[in-house]
Amino acid sequence: MRPVQIQGRLWVLRTPEGNLYDDIDTDMIFHNRYLHITDVAQMGCYALDNLRGWEDFAQKAQPGDIVMAGRNFGSGSSRQQAVDCFRALDIGAIVAESFGAIYKRNAINSGLPIIIKHDLTEIYDMFTTGELLHIDLSAGFIACRDLKTWFIAQPFSQVQMDIYQAGNLFAYGKQLGTRNLCPNHRS
Repeated sequence: MRPVQIQGRLWVLRTPEGNLYDDIDTDMIFHNRYLHITDVAQMGCYALDNLRGWEDFAQKAQPGDIVMAGRNFGSGSSRQQAVDCFRALDIGAIVAESFGAIYKRNAINSGLPIIIKHDLTEIYDMFTTGELLHIDLSAGFIACRDLKTWFIAQPFSQVQMDIYQAGNLFAYGKQLGTRNLCPNHRS
């Protein structure tokens, strides 16, 4: 069973001007010049390669790290590689004020923990890159500064938790087995 409480080193994605990055699209996360790469394990080294100021993120990231961004993270295309590059790096979670709709669904289906904190742009200056962040996925609890500063985000829905615990949507489907999910369907 995957942990419901996670902790990791934080990366606060700020613009060169110091603001929280908004509208990070899938091309900034995983540029289209790398779409020929099909092995997920090789995608990690290109994560955020096209985001100004963060081109070297993949070389510095460590397994379990947590990424924080502003509004509309993962907007744009349905590029699955924009999720898979973080999975390849074993990123622990992504926290953002909001996510692009397709990116959100792809991340959930892939078992990548995404956490929505609606008023994040009002408090992002309380977070520092490099500090340890604690997250409880089921409660939506986010804490930093040795648990002295904490916030409540949107907790995982039951379906999101079930998919995360299974590892991804396909594994979750296998766990459901042959149960008849369509009660009106006759075999």
